[in-house]
Amino acid sequence: MAIKGALCTLLMAGALMTAAMAEAQEVAGTYVNESGHTKVKMSDCNGGVCGTIVWMNQPVNDVNNPDASKRDRPVVGLQAVSMKPTGPGTYAGTLYDPETGKTYSGKAKLAGNAVELSGCVLGGLICKSSIWRRE
Repeated sequence: MAIKGALCTLLMAGALMTAAMAEAQEVAGTYVNESGHTKVKMSDCNGGVCGTIVWMNQPVNDVNNPDASKRDRPVVGLQAVSMKPTGPGTYAGTLYDPETGKTYSGKAKLAGNAVELSGCVLGGLICKSSIWRRE
């Protein structure tokens, strides 16, 4: 009986992991921000989604980072998005904006061939939204 319970638990855990991975793969791809100046590659990352900046039309360093020791690093190559699935086509986590040097609590929602991102600071008092289109 204990083996049967353990097997059932393993099967349920496997099903949940598979569902989380499938959701992460839904959003996988390269996206262009609203201005067209930056591209971010979204990919599976530890059962969630990570977004890495892969291109900028004018590459810059992370000069606005609050950590002075990171201000000389290039923005291209930075992981700017870290999210976990919260439901079908929806995600929650953090978004780093190298233009401001701020990390926001964020949400993402798939919308056709795009992803709608919103990020907030100060407990949701200041929020910003953006739509990135899939390339």
